[in-house]
Amino acid sequence: MRTARMMSAAGLAESFGHVSKRFGDGFLITTVQPFLTQEPADVIHVTDLSDPPSGGGAAPLETPMHAAVYRSRRDVDAICRGHPRSVVVWGTGLESLPLAHGLGAMAGSEVPVHPDVDLISTTDQGEEVARSLGNGYSLVLRANGCFSVGGSLLEALTRLYFLEERARVVLASDSRAADIDWGGRLRHTPPELKRAMAWVDTTFGDEV
Repeated sequence: MRTARMMSAAGLAESFGHVSKRFGDGFLITTVQPFLTQEPADVIHVTDLSDPPSGGGAAPLETPMHAAVYRSRRDVDAICRGHPRSVVVWGTGLESLPLAHGLGAMAGSEVPVHPDVDLISTTDQGEEVARSLGNGYSLVLRANGCFSVGGSLLEALTRLYFLEERARVVLASDSRAADIDWGGRLRHTPPELKRAMAWVDTTFGDEV
């Protein structure tokens, strides 16, 4: 629940969003209730990745989407799903979110937009989302927010934070048309991610 509350403190979820973490043969996922009202006992345990609940009631409708990502990516340990404002604006279209500043690479070198505007509530839809994500770390869901993945809850949250910053920078500049050769700059992303994770933990963890 700490990660969910940090998401809320960072303004990345508003009234819609969920956090999940791989657990045993399945995963744990937050409910549809506001993050600040949820308690650890409310977290839902999905026991089987191959047969997730379809959603409804306390379970997010997009529970099958989380299951599909975990099935397709053994390196993913956590998913943070939110509706940060700048990403939502960008997600009204289909163009991949360009990289306009170095720290934006923490969201992934490529950030595509998944074209389906429906809520991802079925196994087939979830598998399509997993294909759109590929080996990346973040995906914009057209007209419906975004999510980021990571090897830990804090990593997924940090990537989501910088996904929103990446969208904000692009929308505030002419960078979407810029032809930038990032060359060796991206070799600095892994150590920057570690520093950013510590900053996110300190900045928003102290508020929960």
